Amino acid sequence: MAAMISVTKLRTGVCFLEGKSPYRVLDYKHKHLSRGSGTIKVKVANLNSGQSSTKTFKSGDKVEEIEVTKQKLQFLYTEDKNYLFMDPTSFEQISVSEKVIGEQGAFLKEGEEVEVLVWDEQVLDVNLPPKLDYRVEEAAPGEKGNSASNVYKDAKLENGMKIRVPLFVNKGDRVRVDTRTGEYVERA
Repeated sequence: MAAMISVTKLRTGVCFLEGKSPYRVLDYKHKHLSRGSGTIKVKVANLNSGQSSTKTFKSGDKVEEIEVTKQKLQFLYTEDKNYLFMDPTSFEQISVSEKVIGEQGAFLKEGEEVEVLVWDEQVLDVNLPPKLDYRVEEAAPGEKGNSASNVYKDAKLENGMKIRVPLFVNKGDRVRVDTRTGEYVERA
């Protein structure tokens, strides 16, 4: 039988099952009024569809906790609308659909090791580090005299992603990109 946990134990990162869908808590807020029971509002990500929503519970409610394991996999390549990963210990290849990867797919590069969440032998989500380093493949030269602060130009990274970088960044440089926003952070 599955373990039921009180919704007051839901915290960021905890995974639970509601209906037939697995969810991961992104944000937790407990509001207690002077009389009566409190309410718990959680921002959750549906791990099947990738969509975020807000759920409200009463403080006495319970949900079914699911045991999610974290596994390191190496990204190999994309094929059709699937991303192929390899387990570096068993060399088993695992295909993950574009629907599961979502916008994070733009940040994957061949050979990169990532952490994935696995439940019931199914990859539910990919955990990317908040910042990753990439080599600049293409960048227009910076123009002299254009020295105002916060002046950016277009650049193409080794994984094909296009971002805006400061004028001093050139082809061949390594830059750090925020995987949550897709923006340039600093030169690596």
